Order: sequence, then C-alpha cells, then structure tokens
Amino acid sequence: MNNKPVIMIVDDDPNIAQLVKLYLEKDGYQTVVCARGDTALEKFRQNPPGLMILDLMLPGMDGWQVCRAVRQISQIPIIMLTAKDETFDKVLGLELGADDYMTKPFEGKELVARVKAVLRRSMSSNAEKDTLSFPGLTISQEKYEVYYQGKLVEMPPKELEVLYFLAAHQNRVFTREQLLEQVWGFDFFGDSRTVDVHIKRLREKLPGCENLGWSIRTVWSVGYKFEVK
Repeated sequence: MNNKPVIMIVDDDPNIAQLVKLYLEKDGYQTVVCARGDTALEKFRQNPPGLMILDLMLPGMDGWQVCRAVRQISQIPIIMLTAKDETFDKVLGLELGADDYMTKPFEGKELVARVKAVLRRSMSSNAEKDTLSFPGLTISQEKYEVYYQGKLVEMPPKELEVLYFLAAHQNRVFTREQLLEQVWGFDFFGDSRTVDVHIKRLREKLPGCENLGWSIRTVWSVGYKFEVK
C-alpha cells in the first residue's frame, strides 16, 4: 500500500506540470494537477493534499493569493516553483507562509529531494508539537495560538514559528541564516531581511515584555535570542 501523500501541482504550463508529475509519480507520489489558481483552491478545500507545488503566475488567482488563502485554513507544506527569481519575490513567498522556493528551470531530482525534506520537517514538527509558557506568554504550536497577557495575539504561521523556536532555545543566540534554515527549513540564498521583518512584528505584538522578565533581544553583529532573566 502506498502511504505517500497526494501532491497538488498548480501550474498553467502543461509541459512543466507534466514534467513535475512524472518525476513525483516515478518516486511513488500520487498527484493532482491544476492549471488555475482559483480551481486549485476549490479542489484544495474539497480534498486537501499533503503538499502543494505552486507557481506564481496563474490565471484566476495568482500564487500569492492562493498561498495566502491556503494559509488561512491549513499548514500543509507549500513549495513555490516559479520563474520569478528576484530576492523580493522569495522574501514575499516566505513571509506568506511558503516552506520552500525553487526557480525555473529546475532539476527534477532536486525538486523531489526538496519535497521529501519539506515533508520530513512537517512530520517532525507535527510529532513535536508542544506548548511553551513564560510570564504573561503562552505559545501553543499544536493550536497555532499565542496568548499575551491573557489575550489571543493574531500571528501568521511563520511569525509564531520564529517565536516558538527562539523561546524553545531560550538565551541562545541564532544568526539570521540559522533562523532561516531552522524555521523555513532550507538554505536561503539572498536577502535575510525577512528575519528582521518577523522580529520587528513580533516585538510590536509583545509590547512591554521586558517588564515580565523576558524579551527578544538583538545581539549586534550576530543575530537574535529569546532572553529570559
């Protein structure tokens, strides 16, 4: 029996979609192919796949919109596969909740390897879900909820994951590159400012935390840490 998850391929180029499909099915994965963003989202809601490979330039809805809509209802892994190779596009994709970002043209073996890596991380994360508590702060990775001073704080998945990772390794300093690798789960080539953006937003949502005995500290020329006094 094949226990591998179904993978949804969303690409309006039939040649690329077929190529991705062939590589994945050769490795034992089941696939579903969609050529439109809106159709993909509709099929996703009807029967969620285990992973989505998502192009950005799509009819109906673009890949950014699809990723944002999926992230509102699910944490399934998303790999963006696109010809858009600007750093801005990569950063935006990650901030919207993509787990990996590949540019075209691509090597089929590398794509399959990244699919396996993202699925491993996803399963490992699911197995290790837990709740962290500090004065005035509760982070539930299982429920994807953060409570600060008794109130639920709205956070996109990656913001919560950055906070959880730092808090789970309190008083340890991580570089931006280490955070990208640990939270996004792959070697990120380009502008690491996405980490700074997430840290800035976390601080805005946790005002006055220093008075509670903990904070997200900048260690100049190194990176960040969740400091507990």
